[in-house]
Amino acid sequence: QVQLVESGGGLVQAGGSLRLSCAASGRTFSTYTMAWFRQAPGKEREFVAAITWTSGNTYYADSVKGRFTISRDNAKNTVWLQMNSLKPEDTAVYYCAGRPTISLSARTGPAYVYWGQGTQVTVSS
Repeated sequence: QVQLVESGGGLVQAGGSLRLSCAASGRTFSTYTMAWFRQAPGKEREFVAAITWTSGNTYYADSVKGRFTISRDNAKNTVWLQMNSLKPEDTAVYYCAGRPTISLSARTGPAYVYWGQGTQVTVSS
């Protein structure tokens, strides 16, 4: 059974940085696409970034392009989201997600099968 466990959230001032981690277990992830989504209070879940596990190809939402970086460590089965130049509008619960196919065009929640429990990111102004 696939398990995804996020960590690294917290409170940070605008302009600051945080790095989120997603520890994956339960499968061989070589054919997986991993992604980060976020959901702010009263808003729909939003795609943030995705990465293909083996090749490391990435895709970002326009709202985070140039500020966030998604990466992975195959040996550690871990996916990271480095978030720089954070803004108050980045405040949300951030979720790690995985799907057992390689597809950077998968950018909606229902396209992903496995989800973590989420980690809160709060950016103060």
